[in-house]
Formats: sequence, C-alpha cells, structure tokens
Amino acid sequence: MKAVYVDAPESIKVKKVEIPALKENEVLIKVRAAGICGSDIHTYKGLHPFRKPPVIIGHEIAGEIVEVGNNVKDFSAGDRVTVEPQIGTGESEGVMTGNINYSDERLAPGIGEWLGAMAEYFISPESQVIKLPDSVDYDRGVLVEPLAVGVHAAYKADIKPTDRVAVIGSGPIGLLTLAAVKHRGVETTLVTDVLDYSLDVAKEMGATLTVNSAQDENWIENAKNELGGSFDKVFVTAGVRGIIDQSLSLLRKGGKVITVAMFNGSQEVNIENLQQNEKEIIGCMTYNRPDTEEAVRIIEEDKIPVNKVISHKLSLDEADYGFKIVDKKEDESVKVLVKFDS
Repeated sequence: MKAVYVDAPESIKVKKVEIPALKENEVLIKVRAAGICGSDIHTYKGLHPFRKPPVIIGHEIAGEIVEVGNNVKDFSAGDRVTVEPQIGTGESEGVMTGNINYSDERLAPGIGEWLGAMAEYFISPESQVIKLPDSVDYDRGVLVEPLAVGVHAAYKADIKPTDRVAVIGSGPIGLLTLAAVKHRGVETTLVTDVLDYSLDVAKEMGATLTVNSAQDENWIENAKNELGGSFDKVFVTAGVRGIIDQSLSLLRKGGKVITVAMFNGSQEVNIENLQQNEKEIIGCMTYNRPDTEEAVRIIEEDKIPVNKVISHKLSLDEADYGFKIVDKKEDESVKVLVKFDS
C-alpha cells in the first residue's frame, strides 16, 4: 500500500509499505479520506513530544472496513467508519478513572506498532472503531475526531446557552469548537484570528462577531463594547505568545479560560488579574468516548455546517503540498483532506 511519511522534519514522502498482518481483535479499513491536523504539523516540524519522524502520519480518517479479525463482533466488511485514535495503556489514572485523555501512556497512530492513518489501508482495534451514519459522507466523517476536541472543550467549560463565548483562533479546532458551543445553544460568540479568510469561515458557521486581532490594537475593548461586555468563557485555540493574558482580559470576573491549543514553551500570566477576579484557567486535552459520540450526532444532525472548515481536497501525491500550506497558512488553507480514490 502507499502511505504518507514524515520522512524527516519538513519532509513528506509517499512510500510503498506492506499492509500489516491483521490481529484477531482488529479491523482493516480502506481509507477514503484523511485530514491534516495541527498535531500532525507538530510532527512535520519535528516538535511533537512523542511522535517522531520517520513515521506514517495521520489520525483523522474515514473509510470502509474490508476485513475483520476472527474475534471482531460488532463490525463487518462494508461498514463505513471512523476511528477514535487514542488508547490508554498501563496502570494509569486515566485508565482507572475512565478518562483516557488523562493516561500517562497513550497509544495513538504513529506511535509504536500502531501505524499512522494517512495510507491506503489502516488497521485499528475494534474498540476504537465508530460507525458513521448513512447520511454522513467520508469527508465529514474525517471531522468527527477534531470536532470531538471542541466538544470536550465545551464540556470542560460547562457551557450554558446564556454564556457569552469567545474563541481565540479560527483554525480548524477553533472553528469546530465554535460548532460545539453553538450546538449547546450559545448565541453570542466572538471569534478572532489574524487571517481574514479563516474569519470568513467563522461567519459562515454562525459567529456573532469576528475580529482580525492584527488589524486593531484595541480589539479586546472594542469587541467587549460591541457585544455588550466581558465574556463568560474564552477558548484558547491558538498557541501563540501572550494569548493567555489576552484571554484573561476578555473574561468577566469569575469566568473561565479553556486552553485547547497545543503550546510550545511557557506563557506569561498576569496572576493579579487571575486571582483578584477569581478567574479560572482550565486545561483541556483531547476527548473521551462521550465527546466522540456527541461529535457524530452534531455532524449527523447537520444543523451546523461543519463542512465549511474543509478548504482543500487533495490527492495522495499532493500530500506534501497539503502539509506545506497548512504549516505556512498559505492558499487560504483551513482543514486540508487527503483523498484516496477507490
């Protein structure tokens, strides 16, 4: 089969590899579409903490089961599926509490023997496979996993319909967090970014106000004035310098900041603003099964146009280009899919 490798930092190669042998509790999926994720870009740049080149990349997929192991009970050839790409391992707090995202050791595609998903075929344990509703096509099926991140963030924030919500960063995770928040009934939403085309997508997905923070040095006060005051919840979906303090400045007293983005390095925090106003900063890491199941329901209901985040559908041979434009934020890229023809 052909597979997309991060061969070395900032080097993508398409290579031919053998399809691994199927174990008794596994299914073999013919991949129809795979997404390029922000964490994939961390691997691409050599910055990911535990997924290192050379490695078959990818974990956002949708496809069709073509073979099942002898002990697989709930799936059969022909099923249309996606995959929840994380498994808690070892005697960790996450495994013991049922919060797999807490696990000290987690198995994911591209780690150890579990090969990445951006390939013509992908093997997954049955336990991680999720059926797609008939109405959900493969392209939207790819969005289940990143949308689950936004759903988990909304859960951690304890979102209420009356909340005034800001999303700082309108990349794919920010936009899908917006979708998860709107699914919970929130009407007043601010989305910020430095790229107008990405903010245009936020408008299409129902953001009340969008702001290009690079073009207005007083954007925080202006946004609060336009929407009637400070915000109850602020989601940080871009890991740039100074963004935590910006989010605290948007927040009302007693409000919550939820950190969703992957951060490299440290962030300075105005501890006085945090403490004296009883604001909270909440860590948020991936998702758990209930979040994934809710993500499937959101996509199936089709009330929020999550497909708007898909900006490119590329062939396998164009994967290198896809990684470059996502990394450099070029060609108006948002969510880039790599498609596998039947």
